[in-house]
Amino acid sequence: MRIRLGLIGDNIKRSKSPLLHRLAGQLCGIEVSYEPLIPADMGLDFDAVFERCRAGGFRGINITYPYKEQVVSRLRVDDPRVRSIGACNTVLFEEGRQTGFNTDYSGFAAAFRANFPDRSPAKVAMAGAGGVGKAIGFALAELGATELRLFDPDAARAEALARSIARAESGLRVTLAGTIDEAAADCDGLVNCTPLGMVGYPGTAVPKRLMRSGSWAFDAVYTPVETQFLDEARAAGLEVMSGYELFFHQGVDAFRIFTGYEVDAKVLRAALLAPDADIRGTA
Repeated sequence: MRIRLGLIGDNIKRSKSPLLHRLAGQLCGIEVSYEPLIPADMGLDFDAVFERCRAGGFRGINITYPYKEQVVSRLRVDDPRVRSIGACNTVLFEEGRQTGFNTDYSGFAAAFRANFPDRSPAKVAMAGAGGVGKAIGFALAELGATELRLFDPDAARAEALARSIARAESGLRVTLAGTIDEAAADCDGLVNCTPLGMVGYPGTAVPKRLMRSGSWAFDAVYTPVETQFLDEARAAGLEVMSGYELFFHQGVDAFRIFTGYEVDAKVLRAALLAPDADIRGTA
């Protein structure tokens, strides 16, 4: 079996997604090609790159920043929860259809349970209400968070996410904060869903002065894995979960959607972390 996959995004030159999917394919006896597709580098806009994938024999594609919301209008979305989220990061091409999924949502829930098995999210402050923020907001509701305080410089975007969660009748109380200081006051969890900390976007969305009352922190950024936000949270005594955990679990879920195969997650994680992973991933 041979399949062609890809990733569309703007800042993906250091993404490990190609390696994850190629190694997962090797473990399942599938030959996988996985292409990073940066619209600006290709001299195309997002829609043109998407159409090239749809018509070009791709089995599926992943979508990352900043296109997770834009892509939804091009897709059939069967899962009502994903329709409520309003963002997709995984697209399957089959039988003349393009179907959208959100493995950020499922991947974050799986990562949280694996890393914090005895913890409830409780009261959470989240910076960023874009594509990944939408998915994580809904995942926090599933995980039993009691309150979500949203801050986004684009207040309309935060308001839209709050309305979406309310319409889904998840039971999660959502409040809007005018500043990150207001959002983080007395919160148990601190979550960064902004690009700050990513390669090319230095800084942190959550200043270290706000970490005194928290107990856990998560950064959706995973390139690099160690960010200023996580370093300062760890120094303040918080338990931390890096964006690598989201990357890994959403990737496992996406691979299953693309191939129908359940890869052994423990074996795949070990393969990704092996010193010769990059060499074996190109074999």
